[in-house]
Amino acid sequence: MPRHSKLWTAGALASLGTLVLAALVLPQSFRLTALSDVIQCLLLLSGVLSFLPHALRSRGRPRLFWTLMTTGITMWFSYQLMWTYIEVWRRQEVPNLFAGDIVIFLHIVPLMAAVALRPQVPQDEYAGRTGPLDFVLLMVWWVYLYVLIVIPWQYVVPDDLAYSRALNSGYLVEKVAFLLCLAVAWFTSKGGWRTVYANLMGASLTYSASSYIANWAITRNGYYSGSLYDIPLAASMAWITVIGLWTPDHEPDADRRRTTAPGVWLARLGMIAVFSLPAFAAWSLLEAGVPARVLSFRLVLTLAAALLMGIMVFTRQHLLERELMRLLNRSRDSFAHLKRLQAQLTESEKLASIGQLVGGAAHELNNPITAMMGYSDLLLGTQLTPEQQMLASGIGQQVRRTRSLVASLLSFATQSPAAKAPVDLNMLLRTAVKLSQPHWQALKVEVHTELQPDLPLVLGDSTQLLQVCGQIISNALNEDLLSTGGSLVVATQHQNGLVSVRVSSADLAAGTARKRPDAGVSGLDTGPQFGGMALSACQGILEAHLGRMLCRKQENGGTTITVELPVTPPAPAKQSPVGVPVMWEARPFA
Repeated sequence: MPRHSKLWTAGALASLGTLVLAALVLPQSFRLTALSDVIQCLLLLSGVLSFLPHALRSRGRPRLFWTLMTTGITMWFSYQLMWTYIEVWRRQEVPNLFAGDIVIFLHIVPLMAAVALRPQVPQDEYAGRTGPLDFVLLMVWWVYLYVLIVIPWQYVVPDDLAYSRALNSGYLVEKVAFLLCLAVAWFTSKGGWRTVYANLMGASLTYSASSYIANWAITRNGYYSGSLYDIPLAASMAWITVIGLWTPDHEPDADRRRTTAPGVWLARLGMIAVFSLPAFAAWSLLEAGVPARVLSFRLVLTLAAALLMGIMVFTRQHLLERELMRLLNRSRDSFAHLKRLQAQLTESEKLASIGQLVGGAAHELNNPITAMMGYSDLLLGTQLTPEQQMLASGIGQQVRRTRSLVASLLSFATQSPAAKAPVDLNMLLRTAVKLSQPHWQALKVEVHTELQPDLPLVLGDSTQLLQVCGQIISNALNEDLLSTGGSLVVATQHQNGLVSVRVSSADLAAGTARKRPDAGVSGLDTGPQFGGMALSACQGILEAHLGRMLCRKQENGGTTITVELPVTPPAPAKQSPVGVPVMWEARPFA
């Protein structure tokens, strides 16, 4: 605890000790009255100043708590200041019908609001929107209660005895309600907040007991300012200062439990306050011996209060309906999201089933493919004519290509990402052109390669990228797209951090490329609009490699397919491409 807080506490306790000593030593006199009133003013001012830093430094609901507590103590201090002004400055006795009594009566209302706020409990959305209105409703009810039972005997039909009896009765009910609120907050809180509520409970209980004892002494003409009856009252004032000084600057530990009970109980209390108005009206009518003017005043007051509180209840109900509609819309959105999630899970299960089916089929295909690859290798080892040797070599190449496709199917079935390494697209394209040589030679198509030297490497799976290159060449050589005697240009280029592969076809015999009914595109597109499942699979592979495929129709009737892939960041040392399935030493074709 800081040294100045210790000195401050010592000063408050010294003031209390001075008052006790004066009550024991000094007789009833103006000097004792002045000393008692001034010390009580200083103690309440000390309490206000000790609570004010918490109201300024806190945030959120704790800040509202300390602000309401400071407001209640400030009202108490202002009442004591008025009392001191009359007794000390003007040297007069405080009148029995004192207009400032409403301040001491209402100063407990913000204190009750602060305790009912329960800043240690996380606030739910419902309380955040309707809680302030419930507080205002209860404060209006307390003002109505004071005006109903006290003001008639002060201004309508002045009566000292009836006024004192009504004020003391109403004030007693208010203090009991405040003590009940503090007791509930004390027993339901934990940690630092429990300590705060315990001290507030002790100070309030001391103040309530001192008020009761002082009223008892007044009825027996044994009370005067500065007497021993003021000692418990001054002790409760000093206790307020101790609470403000000894509570840590940081917020006490909050309770992590989120509950809607405070908001629900505030709403119930507000409804009880509204329903109590007819009961007070009936009490006013049935009370015997009440002057007609007092009865009329109470009935008019009750009607005005009913109108005002009815408007507040209507406003609260409107806010509640808006809150319910918001919750309903949120529930609908959550239900729609749940349905979409369920649909996605269903699609995932379907894809998983398809993956299992594809995986099983791929495993079954591996056996005959392995046998065909072995037989083709054995056939190449026998004595064959050059033409037979070329055909046997072609069979082996196609079997190995089929094996790569099956491996891709297995990779899809297991949903395992392919291993990526730097790949030379020029070498892949030479391999793809060589693999498709029997196809384009049979169609008498001229194949030209325009491969840029020193083409940067791309990061990817060589088997999958070879599949893409072979598929776009095969698509260009399709007899539906290119008649016999056409030409095919395979080119590569590096520009703006992208490596592009361009495959262009042209029908030299007819002069115009013939296309399938569902294959035509015009202009530039972001994806192929032809080919079918094979090119769709290629598009998926390119997306996994952060690339894309473009298709454009040429003016001469041909088609250009362009594949773009990002360049691999340069490695510290130049290395040979990894994983390129080169089956022979590739040579440029003309």
